[in-house]
Amino acid sequence: MKIAILDDYHDTIRTLPCFAKLIGHDVTIWNDHVQNVDVLAQRLQEIEVLVLNRERTKIQAALLERLPNLKLISQRSVYPHIDIVACTRLGVIVSSSQHADTPNYAAAEMTWGLVLAGVRQIPQQMSALKAGKWQIGAGSTLREKTLGIYGYGRIGRVVAGYGKAFGMKVLI
Repeated sequence: MKIAILDDYHDTIRTLPCFAKLIGHDVTIWNDHVQNVDVLAQRLQEIEVLVLNRERTKIQAALLERLPNLKLISQRSVYPHIDIVACTRLGVIVSSSQHADTPNYAAAEMTWGLVLAGVRQIPQQMSALKAGKWQIGAGSTLREKTLGIYGYGRIGRVVAGYGKAFGMKVLI
């Protein structure tokens, strides 16, 4: 089976344990982002399965009509970038796990990292340390502060839990 994986910017897909399931297949991983239909059609001409990372590349009728071998598009999450009507018309199956009840820990951790970096002045402290200065300020603590979260979905719930663990008052 000929498989293409798009938009793997950091070349991480092949390091995932699930990548081993593709052994024996002809897999091409693209690390750049291309939206030009002509370029994509040329790259994907022989592809039978297309694996997408998030909603990065638009897969619309103009492209789909130029991919005669495409049988399956697989990805995780929502698919507003895929022309489902064209896929149906052309017999291309779209497989996407919505995972509505699965927390997005990566996004929540990045959010919390930014909160800590801001409150504890981590970028400024690192710059000072690299310049030979030691501790340019004391920063602040999160305990007993208020954390406001706009949206209590898959990410907001996890971030709220982090706030509570740090002794914060959490408002949604």
